[in-house]
Formats: sequence, C-alpha cells, structure tokens
Amino acid sequence: MADLNEIYNSKLLELAADIPHSQRLKDPDATTAAHSKLCGSTVAIDLNMQGDEVTGYGQTVKACLLGQAASAIVGAHILGARAGELRETATAMRRMLKENGAPPTGRFAELAILEPVRHYKARHGSVMLVFDAIERAIVEIEDKRAGARIDAARA
Repeated sequence: MADLNEIYNSKLLELAADIPHSQRLKDPDATTAAHSKLCGSTVAIDLNMQGDEVTGYGQTVKACLLGQAASAIVGAHILGARAGELRETATAMRRMLKENGAPPTGRFAELAILEPVRHYKARHGSVMLVFDAIERAIVEIEDKRAGARIDAARA
C-alpha cells in the first residue's frame, strides 16, 4: 500500500495552488457539476466545444487536494482535446484507480501522479469528480445538438 506521503506530495500542492481556467465561461455550451457525498467535494465546469473539440473551459473547484490536483492537470491540457480523448482519459483513470490499470497517456499523462491513490478507495471519487463533470457536459452538448438536428429536420 502507498504511503500517505507518496500521495500528498509537494507536486500535488503545487498543482492545487494554481488551478487553470478557474473563471467560469460567459456563454458555455454546457454547465455541469459533480459532487462527492463522501467528502463534500464539488467540481463545477463550463464547457464550449466546436464540433467535438474543446474550445473553452472554466471550472470552480471546491475539493480536497486530490480533487484539486486532478482538476488542475485536466485544466492545463483540456483546450484542444476531443470528446473521445476525454472519455478515453476518464476510462483510463477509472481503470488505473479500480483495476490497477495503466495511467492515461498523451496530453493527460501527468495524471499518473495520482496513481498511488488507487490504494485508497475512499479517495477515488474525489479524483474522478472533474471527469464525471466533463463527461456529463459532453453528453449535454451532444444531446442539445441532436435535438437541434431533429428540430431542423421537422421544419
């Protein structure tokens, strides 16, 4: 099992101290939030997408150090990411935490710093909040667009 010092390290403190995109968007395509009942952490996000590419992102993070660090890493790399890439990253994070899977690769490889959290099941939810919110936002945007196409076809 990982030592708590391995989890709560100076790099995580640095990340949590400087969370990118901490201002909300004025006109988001979607706004969602994810909340952990266990620890009370909340991550709320605004997302803009052009096609399936993220063009705008804002977040409010009221979470523990682990949730803040995950949000900081995602915020630093999300612009330009595609919906499929974000879903794959969320899936990789779940596998990393729950199934001893490999950490994400590519633009989100820095999330590997959270790998020791896999040994602390009670902390998984906090790490996943940002991904839960992003996945909901993508679905919301896709649903709005599908509805608009249906409405246009009926007109």
